[in-house]
Amino acid sequence: MINTYASSDDAAVAIAGARAGADVVRDMYGRRLSRIDKGAGDFATAADVEAEKRILGVIRAARPDDAVLGEEGGQQGAADAVRQWLVDPLCGTLNYAAGNMLVAVNVALRGGPAAVADPFGGEVFFTDGETAWVRHDGADDAPLTPTSATRLVDVNLDPPFPGAPGFRTVDLLAHPGFIERFRPRVVSTTLALAWVAAGKRAAYVTDGGDLSGSVHFAAGIALCRAAGCVVTSIDGAPTGEAGRGLVVAADEDTHGLLMSMMRSRG
Repeated sequence: MINTYASSDDAAVAIAGARAGADVVRDMYGRRLSRIDKGAGDFATAADVEAEKRILGVIRAARPDDAVLGEEGGQQGAADAVRQWLVDPLCGTLNYAAGNMLVAVNVALRGGPAAVADPFGGEVFFTDGETAWVRHDGADDAPLTPTSATRLVDVNLDPPFPGAPGFRTVDLLAHPGFIERFRPRVVSTTLALAWVAAGKRAAYVTDGGDLSGSVHFAAGIALCRAAGCVVTSIDGAPTGEAGRGLVVAADEDTHGLLMSMMRSRG
């Protein structure tokens, strides 16, 4: 496997890395796993660590000169590397440790191709940086087509809450307009972003700082942008260093509705 992806394009490397990590996550599911405490209630499991090792093996074999920022291993590779991969080997660790299969594996080249694997759904969502697709085991690749038809909106309710008291996601759920037009779901994983791109969700909302370069969100954001979703910070500004949080919607109307509700709560 070490030399398999050496001549692949970056999208293929992202897909291979995500699938390699997903294999580990799936294989270790249900075991009694050791935990690594990160403080403030956060932790990693042995599956997080092993999946990241497997992903790094794919990236190093294919792109030995690139740097990597991993959720568990931190910054690796040359500090002056032109290219950097962002790796979250198990997005949804709390779900996973509790025996819940709503998790994802994220691999993204900063500013380029990315892939999000659903270890238990058998799907890999990916983008070459311009178009977005889904690959299901045994089926042809299909383009991702966002739609707000489901009216389901995933809202991240995990702390911290940097936007409070001006903005809190829990307030959005209580907005009369939200109750009338949408139905809330809580996944709190990049899988939710992939589902917006795929038309399984109408939108996703989370508070936070600049998430565009986060190992947790970079792959999902890349997918949604390539699929044609509307992607902004919670104040409607572009994501980036000055951005705060994330609002991703299947279309302009859905985005506009959510923004109006959020502003009316501020």
